[in-house]
Amino acid sequence: MKRIQLAAVATAALVVLAACGDDSKDSGSTDGALNGAGKTLNVLVQANTIYPQQQKQWFTDTSNAFKAQTGAEVKFETFASANDELTKIQTSVVSGQGPDVYSLGTTFTPTAYATGAFLELQDADWQKVGGKDNFVQAALGISGPDAQHQVGIPFTSRPFVMAYNTELLKAAGIDKPADSWDGLKEQAKKLTTGGKYGMAVAYADGFDPWKFIWAMSVQAGNPLVAGKKASLDDPATVKAYQTYLGWLATDKVVDPAAVGWKNAQAIAEFGAGKAAFLPMVSATSKVTLDKSQVAGKYAYAIMPTIPPGVTAKPGNGVAATSILSGDNLVVAKYSKNKDLALALVKLLTSAESQKNYYKTFGELPTNAAAAKELQADPALAAIVDSASKSAGTPFNGGWSKVQLALLNVVVQSIPDLKAGKVDDGKLKSLVTAAQKDAQAAVDEAK
Repeated sequence: MKRIQLAAVATAALVVLAACGDDSKDSGSTDGALNGAGKTLNVLVQANTIYPQQQKQWFTDTSNAFKAQTGAEVKFETFASANDELTKIQTSVVSGQGPDVYSLGTTFTPTAYATGAFLELQDADWQKVGGKDNFVQAALGISGPDAQHQVGIPFTSRPFVMAYNTELLKAAGIDKPADSWDGLKEQAKKLTTGGKYGMAVAYADGFDPWKFIWAMSVQAGNPLVAGKKASLDDPATVKAYQTYLGWLATDKVVDPAAVGWKNAQAIAEFGAGKAAFLPMVSATSKVTLDKSQVAGKYAYAIMPTIPPGVTAKPGNGVAATSILSGDNLVVAKYSKNKDLALALVKLLTSAESQKNYYKTFGELPTNAAAAKELQADPALAAIVDSASKSAGTPFNGGWSKVQLALLNVVVQSIPDLKAGKVDDGKLKSLVTAAQKDAQAAVDEAK
């Protein structure tokens, strides 16, 4: 099978990887058990801005458990944004050194695969992490371009939903959240009163804004990338930006302060009872909300699936409630400790570890046994529903740059948002620039 490759790193990566990494063996004891004494595994994960102290404790607990099991140390480092994530991948691939294990957002798995620098999992590798059957099968949907070529081992599942304040909706005579984005906007207008806003939205978050644009675009029939063609400048996507930015600037259903909010701040606003809807959140919010002022007064619903400007989903639209979201673990080919790395993955994806991770962070398990135990929780019904109705982002080596181009349009729109406006001419210019960057990224991914 022909590999896709990132043009920026391909040549250097192939030279470096040919010279290092692949022939090294893990040390083992005479009885075949792994002996990691004196060894250190380096692991890269996303910084958890919602539960930073809990994440530090998890780092310590994981390292202690793995050392007790194998004798090896585990050192964690974090990335703070999608830009950091991409830079780290590229730097490590070119240098042939860096983390042994990466925890990457599912949308970055195509980029990891495209480099050719990560372990393509064979049957023996899957057995070392407990067997492919131990995982929720839907979570394997973005582990690689097909079932025979996979690099990503599912770690967490993060389908997105919308939280809503049941008391505020009841007081306004609203039975349930609307199933269209236009309908949700009208509900939010009705609920923006008395110092409370219809929505809490994190416009300055480094990960979430592009997901709104993606959802509205695919629902309208524009996949953003199809084959070798990017289509960020499609009218449906321009409409998506106008809708998303307009909530704050023209519809006034979002607190103006949200122009500087990260995800954690939007959750806190909703948790304080100051907003009726909190779109684009995952089960990670549950840990916080259950300890907030809205505990017992909120519920989750799937997000609208009818795109802006219409009253029914177009025939070519996809009724996607969420991206196929979560985190995959990938192992670097240059690692001199591949068996230890796979042993760590097995520990992290075991049923017990995954249940504890869910209790701490609210991330849904990808371990099939652990996930089955949670299905009966009525509070998670909408989240489970969203997981079944999620759609994968394009498995294209350039996708990580495409999503950054989508995000950059929002970043560049922040000054106008602060001024309380959306300049359509400027917005279209930003989208045109994003289209150019996205097409270049797709062209590079061979």
